[in-house]
Amino acid sequence: MSRIGKLPIDLPSGITVAVSDSNEVKVKGPKGEITQKVNPDIKVEVVENQIIVSRPTDQKDHKSLHGLYRSLINNMVIGVSEGYTTEQEFVGVGYRAEAKGQVLEMSLGFSHDIHFLIPELVKVEVKQERRSNPIVILNSIDKQLIGQVAARIRSLRPPEPYKGKGIKFVGEQLRRKAGKAAKV
Repeated sequence: MSRIGKLPIDLPSGITVAVSDSNEVKVKGPKGEITQKVNPDIKVEVVENQIIVSRPTDQKDHKSLHGLYRSLINNMVIGVSEGYTTEQEFVGVGYRAEAKGQVLEMSLGFSHDIHFLIPELVKVEVKQERRSNPIVILNSIDKQLIGQVAARIRSLRPPEPYKGKGIKFVGEQLRRKAGKAAKV
């Protein structure tokens, strides 16, 4: 059996889970509500304060789906109870960020500012202090969505290896390269 798939998911207090006949799992908690469609072959049951995910056979595709859906449901439970946060740092001279509602305005060294529309489930906040790099903080209950938004923001100006300029995650270690060697 899958090492991840066979583990039951413990439900914290205040979290309700409903599994419909069409195999759609709905998780509701204090931070919000998320739904996830599950493959019809995978069986999801709510027993007491635990969610149990099981598979019908040991076929390769059933094994892969078993662990996948267990992880997705676990991420949903964590999201509606605690939420997810991602922080990105803008490193570079003149790099700025400003949140105006669900639009993130960024100045990244191009000839124009970039206006990035943030989805409704993600909340954006910008922390900018004097003499420090701006930090964009993303909060959401959906782990997949917050990861996708963070990756798209980073792709606008990925960190380069020589000076380290660009958009990086807070705490990320970059591999730096030595510059061109001087002629002796």
